[in-house]
Amino acid sequence: MAEPMLVVDRVTKIVGRRTLVREASFVAHSGEVLALVGPNGAGKSTLIRMIVGAMPPTRGKVTVDGCGWRRHRKEFARRIGYMPDDYRFGGRLSARETLIFWANLRGVPRERVDEALEEVGLADFSRKPAATFSKGMRQRLLFAQAMLARPPLLVLDEPTSGLDPLWQAEFVRLVRKLSGAGHTVVFSTHQPEVAEALAGRVVLVNRGEVREEASAAEALRAFFRPLAEGLKAMP
Repeated sequence: MAEPMLVVDRVTKIVGRRTLVREASFVAHSGEVLALVGPNGAGKSTLIRMIVGAMPPTRGKVTVDGCGWRRHRKEFARRIGYMPDDYRFGGRLSARETLIFWANLRGVPRERVDEALEEVGLADFSRKPAATFSKGMRQRLLFAQAMLARPPLLVLDEPTSGLDPLWQAEFVRLVRKLSGAGHTVVFSTHQPEVAEALAGRVVLVNRGEVREEASAAEALRAFFRPLAEGLKAMP
């Protein structure tokens, strides 16, 4: 069997006296869609930032396509497309100029910019300043920049937050297309219905601890079980 595209190996993050993530371990293979599911504040974004190299782990390691962040930083970064949660754009750059800036940083041809804007439905808004975009439009622009270089691994932090139902459905279609082309997609969400629609496997995250499930359906049953038991116990 081929080596996993992503390996998270006993990753822990401690800040002061707080343990934000504890001994997290899981893998994701080429073409797989993996969801990190949990409530807000569970540690999903901290885990995402460690995966992409934006925050070094206190212990443990992350490798992408065999590359570790500490020893192969350029190769590591080149293999990842990262979508942060609700980045706020400043300045006067239009959506197209913003993507051109990122494309130049990554050595991506400019024609790819227009393709990416079309893919996320922003072609008609390409000359509008990105700083004036609604949250949903910002999310679509961030998704476009993550896809720009067509990296083998896409890491998306709450990608459907702020999207209307139409664009949630379009996001599902785009991720399925990327997965079908062999890209690995790892995304975080507090929306179990999004995980169920997209992910083949789910990692449950709660209070900084993770538990991998065999399938999305099993994970979501586990996610909702405490709520159901609490409701049954109510007088």
